[in-house]
Amino acid sequence: MKSCPKEIIDYMHDDLDGEINEAHHHALIEHLETCEDCKQHYYELKKTATLVRSISHIQAPKDFTDNVLARLPKEKKKIGFQRWFQQHPFLTAASLFLILMMGSFFTTWKQDQQLAFTHNPNLVVDGNTVVVPEGEVVKGDLEVRNGNVRVEGEVQGDLTVINGEKYMASAGKVTGDIEEIDAAFQWLWYEIKKVIVKVVD
Repeated sequence: MKSCPKEIIDYMHDDLDGEINEAHHHALIEHLETCEDCKQHYYELKKTATLVRSISHIQAPKDFTDNVLARLPKEKKKIGFQRWFQQHPFLTAASLFLILMMGSFFTTWKQDQQLAFTHNPNLVVDGNTVVVPEGEVVKGDLEVRNGNVRVEGEVQGDLTVINGEKYMASAGKVTGDIEEIDAAFQWLWYEIKKVIVKVVD
């Protein structure tokens, strides 16, 4: 068979597929009469083709796939997480962004321990306390970080105290909302709200 023409094998396949022309069929028959190896090979190919055709109507049971999958070993959780990350790239990126942003916020929270406040000429600083003196009016929002605030006059806006305390004198007045933020998560939520307000405006 090694010394036989290569096209004879092609003729065998064409004949079994029913796609051989008459001239090639005649050449194949002549060759098979003279070559016992090719005749044996053709006979084995024909047996295989007949077997495949005879079992083509056989179908696997309906629950075959489920049974096979149930018998497979369970994959490790690590592989499951990796697959989830690969299948959900947008959620993975969003989660990573959120983790990095939270880390940045908490770093800022820890590093930002100095007294800071909204500057206004009517304010007085007494140690670690920002004072709105009696008779003075602060127009707009007042934000005090890492310190206390004492309102003896008037704040025409919101008052926000972050990581500190507020004291209201009997004559003190705040026309807007008063908010005390004394925990990192409250501070984080406050910062997110500020960003959202800036984006919306």
